[in-house]
Amino acid sequence: MTAREAELLPVRYFHLVFTLPKPVADIAHQNKRELYNLLMRASADTVIRIATDPKHLGARVGVTSVLHTWGSAMTHHPHVHMIVPGGGLSADSTRWIACRRNFFLSVRVLSRLYRRLVLDGLARLHTAGKLHFFGGHAELVDRAAFDAFLQPLRKIDWVVYAKEPFAGPGAVLAYLSRYTHRVAISNSRLIRVDDQSVTFRVKDYRVNGPGRHTTMTLKADEFIRRFLIHVLPKGQHRIRHYGFFGNGNRAANIARIRELLGAERGRACDDTVDDTVAHRGVLALPCPCCGGQLIIVETIAPQRHPRAPPGTARAAA
Repeated sequence: MTAREAELLPVRYFHLVFTLPKPVADIAHQNKRELYNLLMRASADTVIRIATDPKHLGARVGVTSVLHTWGSAMTHHPHVHMIVPGGGLSADSTRWIACRRNFFLSVRVLSRLYRRLVLDGLARLHTAGKLHFFGGHAELVDRAAFDAFLQPLRKIDWVVYAKEPFAGPGAVLAYLSRYTHRVAISNSRLIRVDDQSVTFRVKDYRVNGPGRHTTMTLKADEFIRRFLIHVLPKGQHRIRHYGFFGNGNRAANIARIRELLGAERGRACDDTVDDTVAHRGVLALPCPCCGGQLIIVETIAPQRHPRAPPGTARAAA
């Protein structure tokens, strides 16, 4: 989180979600490494290509992608949460091109390109012999059957949607700290456990209102099976960075963007901050003015009155 905090930009961030249709998700269940990699690459390429197009944003953007594989009931539901700054670098890196305040890119345009990239990627994987099929999907080893299986998917809308923009860079860090290292279910959702079953809280996203939150009871072996579905292949990375956040030039790109935005990298607003505050804790929120780090000056315990305002020297620090 400290590393991500140092990279936050003082701009509005957008939250996009890319999902796989159930037929493709079923293939992903049997080919996790290949399909998860394809999902993350295709979704990132979609955003980068559309954003680069002058008809849309005309800028090089940065992307942080987080892979989730579960739904509320721990069923297999692979999807990518994407965090994107609201703008990008011009082709010659001399300008920061900002998007509209509450609009990043057309969801319909993103959906169509994303669909094509995933389906083309599936065809290449099949040709290369990298896909394996079991049970009811065993017949898909035949290329003609596989093409017929994919054909209906070329005619439906794939789910890509944009959530409301984050309320500032601090909200991005809060989201990352909550969701990037989660497992399929947290202890807080468990209600009852015995030798035969597990009861836990679930949320039905198709329902609005009181009935959205309910409970589910699964036999112990089914609960364990669902939990283990979401164990990633060895070496699989759930968090990846693309565009100007790519590892090769990330530091240089962020420094350039901060320069263009008139913000200083990794410093507080007041240039008088000295080394005496370096050992103090750092809040998990950037400065809303410059994006630099906020320094904890004092922590007030519960039911304790704050002391008198600090003197001039302390206030400068």
